[in-house]
Amino acid sequence: MNILFRTIAYSFRHKRLSLSAAVSGVAAVLVHMLIPWVAGSVIDEALTSGLRSRLVLLAAAILFLGLLRSIFNYAGIHLTRAAHHWIGYELRKDLFRKMQGLSAGFYDRLQTGDLMSRITVDVDAMSNCVGRGFLHGMSGVGAFGFAGMMMMLIDWRLGLVTLAFIPPLLCVSTIMALRMSTHFEKALQEMGSMNAVVQENLTGMRVVKAFGAGDHEEARFQSRARAVADHMYASDMVLVSGLASIVLLFAGATAAILLFGGREVFAGRVTPGELASFILYLGFLATSAFVVGQRVEMFSKAFAAGRRVFEILDTESPVRDRPGAVPLRRARGHVRFEHVSLSYDSSRETLRDIDFEALPGQTVAVLGGPGSGKSTAVHLLPRFYEASTGRVLIDGVDVRDITLASLRQNVGIVLQDVFAFSATIRDNIAYGVSCARLDDVVRAAKVAHLHDFVAALSDGYDTWVGERGITLSGGQRQRLAIARTVLMDPPILILDDSTSSVDVGTEALIQRALADVMSDRTTFVIAHRLSTVRNADLILVLEQGEIVERGTHDELLMADGPYRRIYDLQLRPQGEIRLIGDQPFSGDGA
Repeated sequence: MNILFRTIAYSFRHKRLSLSAAVSGVAAVLVHMLIPWVAGSVIDEALTSGLRSRLVLLAAAILFLGLLRSIFNYAGIHLTRAAHHWIGYELRKDLFRKMQGLSAGFYDRLQTGDLMSRITVDVDAMSNCVGRGFLHGMSGVGAFGFAGMMMMLIDWRLGLVTLAFIPPLLCVSTIMALRMSTHFEKALQEMGSMNAVVQENLTGMRVVKAFGAGDHEEARFQSRARAVADHMYASDMVLVSGLASIVLLFAGATAAILLFGGREVFAGRVTPGELASFILYLGFLATSAFVVGQRVEMFSKAFAAGRRVFEILDTESPVRDRPGAVPLRRARGHVRFEHVSLSYDSSRETLRDIDFEALPGQTVAVLGGPGSGKSTAVHLLPRFYEASTGRVLIDGVDVRDITLASLRQNVGIVLQDVFAFSATIRDNIAYGVSCARLDDVVRAAKVAHLHDFVAALSDGYDTWVGERGITLSGGQRQRLAIARTVLMDPPILILDDSTSSVDVGTEALIQRALADVMSDRTTFVIAHRLSTVRNADLILVLEQGEIVERGTHDELLMADGPYRRIYDLQLRPQGEIRLIGDQPFSGDGA
């Protein structure tokens, strides 16, 4: 019920619209409820008076009530549909805003396809429940109550006979709601998994084609789609069985009313017209019961969807502004990790006792094998993750005491997995710097050695970049990401293996261009190339989340430890091929 009340509360954001929809629906029901009473009067008039004029007058009254009901019904449906869409908008807005504030760890646990399913399918089920279910359902409840009241006024004995069928009706509705909610929640979970399969398949279509894995992917999709269909079918069968039970109940109620009502007519306690009105009201009860059955379906879907949506809305991100957090002005770049540890769960630590210092303008290179924690360590600086113990300081201030917005303005990052938006090259470079002028964009592109490539395009900086930057080569995407970060002009720079997808010639060009940019910035570099590592002021070697060695290139070579082994296996062969400063190779980094 908490889920239901929280969902319905969204209608209060559009009070006037929701209230008008409810009033119109109830008014349509009240007008409709007068028709059986008038019809009963027509029958009695026809049987007793024989005056055609009275018959014509009552028939005109029924026609007028039908017209009035049609007007109210149109207004109610129109307003209800509008409320449905606006409530969906409010839910999606809140959900999307919440997603923007969650930590990177949250997205490590959930699939993209599942999140997309929640913001589309689940939200639609919830808004449908409030708009068409609750607001429109109020008219069904009103019809049920009003019809019952009129039946009791016509003859309380017949009214009691009818009431005997209400408890079984409520029992059937409750069972329907519980069983349908269970099936629909499973269907939503499977739908999220199915969407994840689709999203992965479309994103990695080139890999799928390259390895001829189309049949495998089709089998994965069919498995998920079949599970969705099975649960949806099971939910529908519960609904059909429930509605069939309702039909049977009202058939029994009609038979009982005809039996006992006929005796009341013969006894003279009820007129034929009143019995006819009673049966019409019973028909309205049956119709209302069907409406309630349909609303049970909507509410069942909303319960299942609401649990999934509110699971996200109620998630408390560990990465958020502390009370009293202060904005950080342009930092000097003094970074200090004080005995920092990080664990995603209680079973194991990803980072353990990371302790080092980087002075303003220094370059720190972080090395380690896959899973050593090198990327996770530097991602603590912009608070993509929150340290479990210890502190990360910038200019002596704990990053948790700094507002997130100002912190990330001071820490620029070029990720290993470069992402380009479906927009122009100019918009991609200026992403996050809304006030950037074209001159600023061009200057950043020149630093990243992207300008010559862009200038050669027919549309220049207005060239449209396809989805995920598919129209750019790997090296071009890397340089675009570097230009994007350079434009931010952050005093602290993180290069997360940012030259991994460029050829050695392009890397040389980028390294020379970044030399001036990095000179006044504190820079953290995750890389596997000698040219990046040998000139670092401090090299940290990580193994299984711990710093096992630290020092400069020459110091670590003399120590003959883990760094020397990495150097001999990976770095020195690169140096034998090309040392930084050799003749540059001009390429686009494809």
